[in-house]
Order: sequence, then C-alpha cells, then structure tokens
Amino acid sequence: MHYLTVSFTHKNTTLEIRERLAYNEEHEIIASLAYLTASAHINEAFLVSTCNRMEIVCSCNDVAKATDEIVLMLSKRARISSEELERRADIFDDEGAIHHLFSVASSLDSMVVGETQIAGQLKDGFRFASLHGYAGPKLARAVHYAFKCAAEVRNVTDISSGATSVASVAVAKAAQLLGSLKGRTALVIGAGDMSVISAKTLQRHGAQITLMNRTRAKAEAIALTCNAKVRHYSELFHAINDYELLFSATGSLEPIITDAMVSPVSFTRYWFDMAVPRDIAIGKQEDLHLFVVDDLKSIVDENLSLREDEARAAFLIVGRHTVAFFEWLKTQSIEPLIKELYARAKDAARAEAKRSVSKHFVPKALEANVEKACEQSIKRFMHEMVHQMRRSVRDASSDTMIEALRRMLDVKDEDFITHKERI
Repeated sequence: MHYLTVSFTHKNTTLEIRERLAYNEEHEIIASLAYLTASAHINEAFLVSTCNRMEIVCSCNDVAKATDEIVLMLSKRARISSEELERRADIFDDEGAIHHLFSVASSLDSMVVGETQIAGQLKDGFRFASLHGYAGPKLARAVHYAFKCAAEVRNVTDISSGATSVASVAVAKAAQLLGSLKGRTALVIGAGDMSVISAKTLQRHGAQITLMNRTRAKAEAIALTCNAKVRHYSELFHAINDYELLFSATGSLEPIITDAMVSPVSFTRYWFDMAVPRDIAIGKQEDLHLFVVDDLKSIVDENLSLREDEARAAFLIVGRHTVAFFEWLKTQSIEPLIKELYARAKDAARAEAKRSVSKHFVPKALEANVEKACEQSIKRFMHEMVHQMRRSVRDASSDTMIEALRRMLDVKDEDFITHKERI
C-alpha cells in the first residue's frame, strides 16, 4: 500500500488553471471520488479544493498507475491536457506524501504561512469522502496523525500570529494602500469563512461594513458579530458602486460582477476578489483597482519573511512526526502479524495434542497438558524472533520483513484493520 498526493497550488499553477480545477459542488466531488476509487489502482481518496490549492490524496497499490488515473480524470473534467497537468503537478508518494500532508495541515504550504483555515478545509474534505465511503482506515490513520502534528506546531510555535488568512491579507493590503481604514466604507459579499474573516478584520480597522449574501439570514447572523449593516442581494447591481472597498468570496461558479454593472463614481475603489472561480470579471476601469488572490504576493512574502524562524521550527516538528507516523504504521503492521503467528502456534499445539491422543501416545486425560506443553515449546522457540521483529520496526529493512511475513502467512494489511479504524 502506498500514499499518494497530486497537488496543484499557487506555487505551480496560475489562477486560471486553479479555477478550472476547483470543486464547488458536492455532486462533482462525489463523481470524481467514485471514478477514482473504482480504479483497480486506488482504494481510498479524498480531495481538498480551496482558493489556493486543489489536491487529491489517496492510498493506492501502484503510484505510477494511480497518478495516471488522477491526471486523466482531471484532464477530462477541466479540459486541460494531461501533459500540461503532469508538467505542473507536484506529485508526492509515501514519505513525501505524508510529509506534505502534515505540512499542509500545519499551514506551512499555504500562501499565507500560518493561516488558520486549511486545517478545517482538510478535515472537511476527508470527512466528506469518509461519509460517502471513498476514504477509509488507511487515510484516516494519516489524517488523524496530521492533526496531531498540526496541533503541536500551533502549540510550540508562533506560526499563526499576525495575518493568518487570504482574507486578512487582503484587508492588510487595503490598509497599506489607504494608510488607514478607519471610517472607510466596505462591502463584503458572501457568508463563508473568508467573508467572516474579512468583516471581522475590517471591524478591527474601524471600517464601516455592509454585508450582502444570497441568503440574507446568513449575512444578518454575521452582521451581529461585527457591527455591520446588511443589504439585500437583489441590490448588488447598484451596491457595488457605493463603497470604497469591496471584498467578495462566494461559491458562485460564474462571475457575479461584470463590466455592465460598474458605474463611474467620484472616488477611488479597491476591490478584492478572493473567490476561485473568480467572482469579478471586469476589464480595466479608471479609479478602480482590482486584486485577486495571486495579487497579494507582496504582503504574503513579508508574512513569510517574518515567520521564517517559526517555519523552520515547524518543519522540524513535521519531519519528526513523519518519521514517527511510519514507525507507528509499521508497529500497526507487525503486531497483528505476531498475533497471527501465536494464534497459529496455538492451533498447531491443539492439533498435535489431539493427534497424540488419537494415536494413543498419551491418555485422553493428559490432552490439555500436552496441548499446553506444545504451545509453550513453540512460544519459547518464537520468543527471541518476535523480540527481534519488534525491535526491527525502526530499521529501513523492516518493510521487507513485514511483507515477507505477510506472504508466508498469506494475509493482507486489510485483514488486520480494527473495527475502530473501519469506522
């Protein structure tokens, strides 16, 4: 069994490509996961789709063939050539895949290092796949360990201090451009995490906030937390021209703001489109400055430089947890095999005792004693070998030993997955 991640992020793809790869509808996620797990090469999978990344994480029995399946599926869905996707993708397998997963969970691979949303997005992606039967015990082991790693990174380092999301970076960019946001008027469109963070960050800067969402009740609930006003979504056509600042992060598959909606105004406007696919599709406009997620690089780079020491410390934790995970995984593999060896030894002892009685080597009254003696003899013979097996878990050669034992006993790793892991 292998772990595999095929990753498309702000590091290796353009915003245009990420838009085409993005998943915003549950039925599309289900269709893709169903296609992948129907493959003979992939047994479990889940995906994460955010404004800065689209990744597919899976367990598989053949890394190369599983990678081909994933690239082919994405190529057909996004209408991007397989060659283009293969050229851009970061592909991680086994130790590399686990190290990457732990780094993502710890927000070390994010555009904004230390951002706090990715752990929840990762958890939601896995939970959704698990709920629909596409992710199981193999990925559960890795994801649960990833959250343990992320928790230690947060507790031990200050990686999550300061601007910790794309939304907070967008507000910081607005403050940088305007000098101060106190008294500035701002429209926030959407009711997801990015919109909530935008509104609360704007409130801390002293801006006058108005919220707008297709479902008005959601906007009203957010407004209570950040002293904001609410406008009905039907006013969107006119509302976008009434504010100095606009922050948009909806889940719309099509742009919600187009050129036809933009009217001339007497003030300079700063719009921030944090959605993927993008919410705003306009040409160059006088006195209107549009920023998308990839335009926030200057503040992101500053964010990274301020966190370099913390990031180094965090990566040490990720490295240590990656090693620990594979040691634990080998332990999970070796212990069931040892139990199976002892169980078969007990069966052999029982069979030999019965044979001895049937052959009249010993009387029936001594059958239990003979069985016990046979069992103890086998255990004594196996004791040092079992001790060496447990000690060898840390050795690089242990994978070969474990696989050899599986072959000799004719069992698979799945045979030993516990009921708890299956759940």
